[in-house]
Amino acid sequence: MPHFPVNHPARPLYRVLAGLIGVYILVFGVWGVAQTIGDPLFDRGSHWVLGLRTNLAFSLASVAFGVVLIIGASRRSNLGHYMNLTAGVVFLATSILMMSVLQTEANFLNFSMSTVIVSMLFGLVLLGTGLYDKVGPEEHAEEERRNRSHPVADVHLRR
Repeated sequence: MPHFPVNHPARPLYRVLAGLIGVYILVFGVWGVAQTIGDPLFDRGSHWVLGLRTNLAFSLASVAFGVVLIIGASRRSNLGHYMNLTAGVVFLATSILMMSVLQTEANFLNFSMSTVIVSMLFGLVLLGTGLYDKVGPEEHAEEERRNRSHPVADVHLRR
């Protein structure tokens, strides 16, 4: 089983980061929908919103992802942990996929290289926040602290 820190002290900061990314994506999506509302869903036009190229399909997907990230960041349970892990992987996979088809007709979300870079950054930050915002009972957190300061591990410390 993978090791995820439980009740990490910087968890509130990670939730704020995930929430800010969610707000940015939601604002981007709403503004993008307002800009592209009359265009076809997968149009390859030149609409730019907040420094990123978009079309109606990408804007609608951004609205949905923004709402999901905000909901995940506002919950004090492991829901945000799983949402951030999943969203991080989705952002990274989408950015790599769209970068591979950037100059082709298969670029159905109308990505540009700046959109790829921002998606990769958001994916990495969300993946990082998902790794450190797991919640658990205080007993699990205490057991983890004890395991980190195990006597066998302390022998190898320089003093």
